[in-house]
Amino acid sequence: MDFGLLTLGLAAMAAGFVDSIVGGGGLILVPALFSAFPTTPPATLFGTNKGGAIWGTSAAMLSFLRRVRIPWSTVLPATLAAFGGALLGAFEITRVESGEFRKALPFILTAVLAYTLARKDLGHHHSPHLSGRAETLLAVLGGGVIGFYDGFFGPGTGNFLVFLFVRGFGFDFLHAAASAKVVNVACNLAALLLFASKGHVMWPIALVIALCNIAGSVLGTRLAMRRGTHFVRWMFIGIVALLIAKTAWDAFFAAAAH
Repeated sequence: MDFGLLTLGLAAMAAGFVDSIVGGGGLILVPALFSAFPTTPPATLFGTNKGGAIWGTSAAMLSFLRRVRIPWSTVLPATLAAFGGALLGAFEITRVESGEFRKALPFILTAVLAYTLARKDLGHHHSPHLSGRAETLLAVLGGGVIGFYDGFFGPGTGNFLVFLFVRGFGFDFLHAAASAKVVNVACNLAALLLFASKGHVMWPIALVIALCNIAGSVLGTRLAMRRGTHFVRWMFIGIVALLIAKTAWDAFFAAAAH
C-alpha cells in the first residue's frame, strides 16, 4: 500500500476514535488530507473529508442509539435545523472568505473551555430542564447556528454540539455525546450533498477514509460507554484544548511561519 494512503488511513482511524466520543476528529483528518494531497483544491479536500467521515459518525451514532436513550423532542428539531444550516453554510463558503471566522474561533473555544473547567459539576448528571416551546426554540436556534458553522468552516462542530446539549439542555456528557452524533450526521450529510453536487469529492480516497473512520468510531464509542460521563468530560476538555492551540496557530502564526 502507498505510504501516504496508509498514513491517511491511520489518521482517519484516529479521527474516528476522537470524533465518536466528543468530536474534534477534523483536527486530525483535515491536516492529514492537506498533507497527502498538497496540490488538490481545498474544496475537494473538505468534500472528501465529509465523504469519508460521515460513515464513521454514522457508525458512532448507531452504536449510541442501541445503548443510550436519545431525547428526541430536543434532538429532532436540532437535527432538522442543523441540516438546513449546514446546507446554507456550505453554499456561503463558496462565495465568501472564512478568514474572520478563523481568527475568532480560538477565543470562542477558550470561553467554552473556561466555562467547562469553572463548572466542575457541569455534565455529570443528566437533568434536562427545558420542555415545550423553550426546548424547541433553543434546539432550532442552536442546531441551525452550529449547522451553518459546520458547513461554512467546521473545526470543533462536535464540541460545540456537546456543549449545547450539556449547558443548554442539562444533559450529562454521555447523553450529550450521543445526541451530538445524530445532529452531526445531518450536518455532514448536508455539506456532503453540496460538495458532491459540485464534483468536490475524491470517492476512492473517501472510501478508504470511511472504512478506517468506522473502525476508530466503533472503538471510541465502546470506550465512551464503558468509561461513562467522567471520561467523556475529560476527553472533551482535552480535545477543546488541542483545538484552541491548532486553530490559534492556523489563524495567527501559520502564514508567518511560511
